[in-house]
Amino acid sequence: MAPLKGKVETEIEIKAPAEKFYNIFRSRAHHVPNISSGSIQRVQVHEGDWETHGSIKSWNYSVGDEVGVFKEKVEYNDENKSITLNGVEGDVFKYFKSFKPVYQFTQKDEGSIATLSIAYEKLNDNVAAPDKYVGLMVNIVKDLDAHFIKA
Repeated sequence: MAPLKGKVETEIEIKAPAEKFYNIFRSRAHHVPNISSGSIQRVQVHEGDWETHGSIKSWNYSVGDEVGVFKEKVEYNDENKSITLNGVEGDVFKYFKSFKPVYQFTQKDEGSIATLSIAYEKLNDNVAAPDKYVGLMVNIVKDLDAHFIKA
């Protein structure tokens, strides 16, 4: 029997500074749908605001032919430039008991590294690991990178 808990993770190299990525998630997440409209159609604040630790936002996303909503309570780590989206409700909870995507941005000499991960617990053995959602995170980061490079 496969374990129900796990973590999927990938790293991608990006050209723009880590600070730019962290800042858009930290205080300007409402710009993400304009920049990555193929992946994110809408983001709204439910509690708190765009910048406060513990604020609750919902994201309307599409990945492949799936369209869904993900509601999360955000944690910011300014020192590590990481954003943790603690899932509280949404379409992924048809398959997962817990779902926690993390974006972390690390500055290099030239460009940055984005470490994208999802810690999860599946509802049962028949659920696939959330690789396609990490793919969604990769698409968002690549769209943002292209936007920052052009800007």
